[in-house]
This record gives sequence, structure tokens and C-alpha cells, in this order.
Amino acid sequence: MRGFRHHLDRVTSNPAILTAFDQVDRRHFLPSAQRSSASLDQPLPIGHGQTNSQPSTVAGMLDMLEVEAGHRVLDVGSGSGWTTALLGHLVGPKGSVIGVELVAELAQQGAENLATYDLPWASIIEATPGVLGDPANAPFDRILVSAGAKTLPDELVDQLTPTGLMVVPVAGRMTIVRRHPGQPDEITHHGQYRFVPLL
Repeated sequence: MRGFRHHLDRVTSNPAILTAFDQVDRRHFLPSAQRSSASLDQPLPIGHGQTNSQPSTVAGMLDMLEVEAGHRVLDVGSGSGWTTALLGHLVGPKGSVIGVELVAELAQQGAENLATYDLPWASIIEATPGVLGDPANAPFDRILVSAGAKTLPDELVDQLTPTGLMVVPVAGRMTIVRRHPGQPDEITHHGQYRFVPLL
């Protein structure tokens, strides 16, 4: 059991999420200089001004995301590929996960890290500059954004299914966007968080 595990129990009781953390070793998604710190419940640098997010924060976001087996999920700001792998475990082989990362070197590293796990339904691609998310493969049941937006990114909301859900930090507050067919989107806020900026 890794050192941060007891922190996860404070933010989620979802057994599927806890199992995913047990199955996906954070060390495999960190630069060699950071691997000795993998058990710490804190964000760790992965280069290019980006971080591998704090485990308890990731667990809390996954809990809010309400991912189910078979879902199609978009992972925006996939970085080292850790969250993409966690999501891959949650959706299972009947689902799919696409991670998008703007920094080309990180997208390549993340894809290589992800390839060490048997999750062929999960992939990481380099984001197109000036395009948020992956509109070509939309719509998605769930969208996870691991970078802070200044305002709610409508471009990503538009990539949700009519019953989709997105978790995104907006202006320092964790925000959930829940779509309802024929009704206005339901937007709620859940605590203060600090993330690298959404580019």
C-alpha cells in the first residue's frame, strides 16, 4: 500500500477508484528524479512547468466525475498519463479514454508510460494548438480537466453528451458541469484548488 492511500479514503469511498489507484503505480508516470517521492500526497513536477497532480486531489476529482464502466472519457491535460491510466481502469474494455496534452514531449512520454499497462482502449494524443479538447471524437460521457481555467470552457461543455458530466477547476474552484436533456446545464462548485493553467 502506497503512502498516500490513507489520504484517498478521506475523499472517496468508491471501491473502483481505490482499486484503480492500487493497480496503477504512480512511480511509472514520474521522471526518475521524482520517483522516490511518489508516495507523497503532493503534486510533483514532470517538466515543462507541468505537474503530476496530488493523489488525493485526483481521487476527489474522479469521485466527482462519476465514471462508469463503458463510458467514453476525455482527459484534458493528461500530462504524464497517470490520470488517463486511472480512467482506463475505471471505464474498462467496453469504454474508451482519450488523453490530450498540448506539450508534445509530455504527450509522447505520457503515451509511452501508458503503454506499459494493458489498456488498449486508452490513448494519449498531442492536442491541436488553439483547439480545446478533442471535438473530432466528441461527444464524451465524461470530461476531466486537470488544469485551471479562468472561465468555464464552453468549447469543452459542447463536447459532452446530452447527459454528460465534466469536472474542471475554474478560477480556483472545482466545478462540476452536469448536462440534462432539454434543460439548462447544472453547474456546482466544490472547494478551492490550485492547478497549472489550462493552455
